[in-house]
Amino acid sequence: MRMSRPISLLVALLALELSAAEKWGLGEKMGLPEWVSLDGQYRARYETLDGQFRTGRTGGDQLFSSRLSLKARVGGEAFGVLGEMLDSRQALADAGTPLNAGHVNALELLQGYAELNHAGKRWRFGRQTMDLGGRRSVARNRFRNTINSFNGLEFSRTTDSGGRLRAFYGLPVVRLPGDAGSLLANESRLDRESFDLQFASLFIGMPKLPMNSSGEVYLFGLYEEDSPQRASRNRRLLTPGLRWFRAPGVGVFDFELEGAFQFGRSRATTASADTIDLDHLAHMEHVAAGYTFDAPWKPRVAGQFDYVSGDGNPADGDNGRFDGLFGGNRFEHGPTGIFGEFGRVNMVSPGWRLVLKPARGWNVMFAHRGYWLASSSDGQGRSGLVDPGGGSGSYVGQQVEARLRWDVLPGNWRLETGFAHVFNGDYMRRAPGGTGQGDTNYGYLQTMLWF
Repeated sequence: MRMSRPISLLVALLALELSAAEKWGLGEKMGLPEWVSLDGQYRARYETLDGQFRTGRTGGDQLFSSRLSLKARVGGEAFGVLGEMLDSRQALADAGTPLNAGHVNALELLQGYAELNHAGKRWRFGRQTMDLGGRRSVARNRFRNTINSFNGLEFSRTTDSGGRLRAFYGLPVVRLPGDAGSLLANESRLDRESFDLQFASLFIGMPKLPMNSSGEVYLFGLYEEDSPQRASRNRRLLTPGLRWFRAPGVGVFDFELEGAFQFGRSRATTASADTIDLDHLAHMEHVAAGYTFDAPWKPRVAGQFDYVSGDGNPADGDNGRFDGLFGGNRFEHGPTGIFGEFGRVNMVSPGWRLVLKPARGWNVMFAHRGYWLASSSDGQGRSGLVDPGGGSGSYVGQQVEARLRWDVLPGNWRLETGFAHVFNGDYMRRAPGGTGQGDTNYGYLQTMLWF
């Protein structure tokens, strides 16, 4: 595995130090003054997959990924400057591995901003990461080996009652490199941003609604055009949405309802020959409800349902496929990495999950979801399969998943393993370009250190 000796030594020293302490912090150990903070995270993960589902690829696959981040902040409550470096690398990949910029981003500035706080108001200017609401449209990625960031200005205000307004305008960072050879070699190349890709958001959080619930209203805007460095779908999209939820708690019925509408203009592909601007009209709905029992292991049972529109007719001059923007998927639709068969695109998906806490620091999750295409003439996003005539049907299959976490030292060291199996439906067996390799199995084992 291509892990440098300095990083290997750092990890070994951290593991030794963590084993002798209940809680360990880098800044505290260094004796830094109160106006300086320093912390980091290291994660290593091994993944394996067989039963390839991506069109044009054959055979199983494996990947070792590592992610090291170091974050420092200098300043007080009123003013501060923050910087965070990220080093995301891979090993064990070969020419057949579906590598992309979600796996590798070697030695890059993830965040670098100045922050001003006064009377409940906050301004941030510079490169930054964001989690907004339910994280379905904008997220700081947790499972994926690389992380979304944006270069711009954010303003936020918090009221005495806990309500919050957040407004942002800036440029999404395009991770580089993107070609297979450079990714295989873990080449370091500065990421870029330009006015060819712009993003704006307005987000309002309302914490005190009836039934001890909370609500959110948001509006996202995306402007994109082709450039010599990057082909695009020339998206000009507005995405307004609503979210109403009640957080889980022991002996509490919890729920979540979210809906988003999307309109504007876009193109069907990124091909240079594709110059047709389509009317974009799409939507997404999410419904979930659960209950946590006041019993040993604190079992929580939840039901879920997602509808994400697809394009019903590829020749009608309209685009009905919902665009997930910069959202996360792992928390609802299974692991990503070299797996990630189900993204939030063109889907109808009911499911359920069970979460157990058998002992302090232990967390067990089981999940089962079914997947159908919202439009049988549109593609199944992550596989690359598409049947424009719709003759392959809409039933994609079922996914069962299990995950086990153990916080060996809470706040410092976690071990985690997970497994997913996809039972292929008629669509995966019949659609043109299918791999014919049967059901998909995926598993991973990872360790995480916070310091």
